[in-house]
Amino acid sequence: MSITPKSLGGSQIRQTFLDFYAQRGHKILPSASLVPEDPTVLLTIAGMLQFKPIFLGQRTAESPRATTSQKCIRTNDIENVGRTARHHTFFEMLGNFSFGDYFKKQAIAWAWELSTEVFGLPASNLVVSVFREDDEAFAIWRDEIGIPGDRIQRMGEADNFWQSGPTGPCGPCSEIYYDFHPERGDNIDLEDDSRFIEFYNLVFMQYNKDAEGNLTPLQNQNIDTGMGLERMAQILQKVPNNYETDLIFPIVQSAAEIAGIDYHNSDENVKVSLKVIGDHIRAVVHMIADEIRASNVGRGYILRRLIRRVVRHGRLIGIQGEFTVRVAESAIALSEAAYPNVRSREAQIKAELAREEAQFLKTLERGEKLLEEIVDRTKQQANPQISGQDAFTLYDTYGFPLELTQEIAEEQGITVDLDGFEAAMKEQQTRAKDARQTIDLTVQGSLDKLAETIDGTEFVGYDEQSILAQVEVLLVDGKSVESAAAGTEVQVVLNQTPFYAESGGQLGDKGYLKTGENGDGLLVRVDDVKKESDFFVHFGFVERGTLKVGDSLTAKIDNSGRRRIQANHTATHLLQSALREIVDGSISQAGSLVSSDRLRFDFNSPRAVTAEELEKIEDLVNSWIAEAHAAEVAEMPIAQAREKGATAMFGEKYGDIVRVIDFPGVSMELCGGTHVSNTAEIGLFKIVSEAGVAAGTRRIEAVSGQAVLDYLNVRDRVVRDLGDRFKAKPEELPNRITNLQNELKDTQKQLAAVKSELAIAKSDQLLNAAEDLGEFKIIVAQLGDVDAEALKTAAERLQQKLGNAAVVLASIPEPDKVSLVAAFSPEVNKKGLQAGKFIGGIAQICGGKGGGRPNLAQAGGRDASKLQEALESARNLLVEGLG
Repeated sequence: MSITPKSLGGSQIRQTFLDFYAQRGHKILPSASLVPEDPTVLLTIAGMLQFKPIFLGQRTAESPRATTSQKCIRTNDIENVGRTARHHTFFEMLGNFSFGDYFKKQAIAWAWELSTEVFGLPASNLVVSVFREDDEAFAIWRDEIGIPGDRIQRMGEADNFWQSGPTGPCGPCSEIYYDFHPERGDNIDLEDDSRFIEFYNLVFMQYNKDAEGNLTPLQNQNIDTGMGLERMAQILQKVPNNYETDLIFPIVQSAAEIAGIDYHNSDENVKVSLKVIGDHIRAVVHMIADEIRASNVGRGYILRRLIRRVVRHGRLIGIQGEFTVRVAESAIALSEAAYPNVRSREAQIKAELAREEAQFLKTLERGEKLLEEIVDRTKQQANPQISGQDAFTLYDTYGFPLELTQEIAEEQGITVDLDGFEAAMKEQQTRAKDARQTIDLTVQGSLDKLAETIDGTEFVGYDEQSILAQVEVLLVDGKSVESAAAGTEVQVVLNQTPFYAESGGQLGDKGYLKTGENGDGLLVRVDDVKKESDFFVHFGFVERGTLKVGDSLTAKIDNSGRRRIQANHTATHLLQSALREIVDGSISQAGSLVSSDRLRFDFNSPRAVTAEELEKIEDLVNSWIAEAHAAEVAEMPIAQAREKGATAMFGEKYGDIVRVIDFPGVSMELCGGTHVSNTAEIGLFKIVSEAGVAAGTRRIEAVSGQAVLDYLNVRDRVVRDLGDRFKAKPEELPNRITNLQNELKDTQKQLAAVKSELAIAKSDQLLNAAEDLGEFKIIVAQLGDVDAEALKTAAERLQQKLGNAAVVLASIPEPDKVSLVAAFSPEVNKKGLQAGKFIGGIAQICGGKGGGRPNLAQAGGRDASKLQEALESARNLLVEGLG
């Protein structure tokens, strides 16, 4: 018996699903925690995750069939939350699972029965997709379920081959879509979110994928399905998006009431903020209920980020003061029937929210003060515009929303460099990605556990290069151990150390930990040092002997490497002073890197530094080096340092007491790094390059000291080699190379013309091979190795000569490179075939993509071995569309 869709609330949909499968032999199991047992993921991201060991054959299932409603968290599309109808960080996945029991036929039949007979969805509103190579699933849908073939879409691997993560169980899948507008006809494009929504995914689990991407058959064929509870609620409750269902909208209304606004009468930006609050509050309530606490690493960082986004969006809609606890009450009330732990952990949830919100509001207040300073400074410019880097510093360091920065700036009659902001965001994402690849978060976790029993590391490296120290903590693979033998990579924490830990752009020292003086004692090579909380973690390798907790040993840095780093670090200070003196007194540091072989200095500047200015900067720095200015190092209150004129890095956080590095009359900066005692120790300074890295941000790379000689030696060898090759003196090389470049350009033009003529000649031979399809002619062919431009010319020429025609040409101009072109006449377009969409789909077969206009489009691919398959597919589609 069909159930009227209007009668089903979110909780009813959940229970109806579970009961349906329980009646068919499935055991109802509770949702797993958001903290997964699987170490490859931070949070539970799918309903199948708790069953992964069963799918892999590592554990025996208690029942051959199971059904669950699983709470999940995904943040990969967090920027889309609230902006689309169905993106979420928190969602519930309804699932039915078979562990070596039933397979495709039964899974498809039950999914159809549940969708049409139980939930009452009209068959005319449903479309399904299958993996392009899964003929079995296609046949079941068409022949046994009775869905017309034109409402079964074959999709590629990106859409219809499911996997839980980089590794693990996977297989082809089939999806059921709801069509909100069947009256639009049979021109089905499942990527049209305004018309279609995928609500049920059936995964036919057949393989396991390893870290190398290899697929191996699973011990048993399994079924893993997922129905989005929020999506089914949107369909059955007939609301325009998931946020307006009874699963989320009460939370949205709670936030709107606090803000004193009406959701339905609000503009789109306000609605987005309300939706973000509704979604994120659900997520954080369940995360804290599952005993996740806010921190700066791992899943704790995700929790903190979500809470801060809630607070920021609250500010955007006019909420002043703390409000998250009040909104959380709505989320708890909505969830407690299905997930009782949200009520039992209510006190912890509200305490964590209150603490994080209060802390973040203080940060936001500091951001507002900083924005006032930026606005005042910006007003003094000829073309007042807040730089993208400044806006990003406010956003990234202080959590200050870009929208608020724009609003306040607009009130002051100034603008914000949005392109520069986006560039800074991308650079930060790159840095974050690099950091994830190099920092072992398990080290932080182990140190957090030990922080209550041992003190932090005392740094003595400003004055000492070799000291006696004691091993306090020894980690191997991030786990605390008592000893480590030769051949082991280790992380060591000492009670005191001369090793500088990476900070402020300066890389960590290298060196050794050792015992004995005769070459027969313990020897640990230290390759890097990082600071985690109050601990200096020495990353190294046990070369000889056995390292034990409690060992007393000598910690000695690489003096040569330290001297080079010191020279480069002091050189960055001199470089900043020179930039301010020669280019612009308002220049400020935006970042830096100081290593033993080079230095990099990023700075805010609206324009490039000219070659003449670079020469003057280099000369000025070298003059300061030659003048032998002595360093004066002192610690003082930050207010006193600022009064003295010390330069601080914009946006950097400093304590009440700061360290000041002063070369009187030249440079005075707040800095915790290591430096030379006299500028003469630097030796020489040489600028290697100057370039833009983002809108409003420039970068200078340079070398100093011994590295200058290394740099000049390389340049000298290159010039000598070029002189020998061209039989020219060094001063003659530029003209000689310019002449060769001009000759090469002329030759390339001639070659391109010949290739184009050859392609036209080859294409003319295809005219007689054109295939008739009623009133149309089609050509689908490969033209050897002609380049993309010549291929395009040939396709256009053929289509024009044939008239009412569709032409698809391909070539392999280089190994592992495919070029594709489609040229369609207006009559072909009227049949519903668009060259851009058409060629893009064909290119996917060759591992590529492309697009263009309806009448002419180009694409590329990487897999030349699939070209013949792609051309056959193109011909079949043309025959189907024009026949």
